[in-house]
Amino acid sequence: MHIRRASMEDLPGIVSLLEQVLEVHHHGRPDLFKANTRKYTDEQLVAIIGDDTRPVFVAKANNAAPGQILGYAFCIHQQHVDDNVLTDVRTLYIDDLCVDEQARGMHVGTRLYEYVLDYARTKGCYNVTLNVWSCNEPAQAFYEHLGLKPQKIGMETIL
Repeated sequence: MHIRRASMEDLPGIVSLLEQVLEVHHHGRPDLFKANTRKYTDEQLVAIIGDDTRPVFVAKANNAAPGQILGYAFCIHQQHVDDNVLTDVRTLYIDDLCVDEQARGMHVGTRLYEYVLDYARTKGCYNVTLNVWSCNEPAQAFYEHLGLKPQKIGMETIL
């Protein structure tokens, strides 16, 4: 397996994984997540893949065909410069991390996460953050296993 920045040839695999992620979220919170859609349109994906402030990394099997990926990590560089309250540390936010259902248990997610950490270090980031939906207990357990700890907790009341 190797990990690298995503390219246009990876779009079919990325789209497939985006659909898997949406299904997990729709199943867990159908009141919030629509069925049979995905987080980004093709046009948005093209723009994101070309944006250095939003790097996307893909994990590929060494003998994978074009467009075939094992997992991805969508990231966003964040910094709150001159904020009244927050310090201006550089943060790399993992917007989305997904491993293909067929590749789970093969340490693809761990390798992607480690790759993201190494990338963030080279960019001078102070921390790496992400959000996880509470209905996605396997993802929470995975991130806790990697050593992540809650930074903040979102709460709601449904009316």
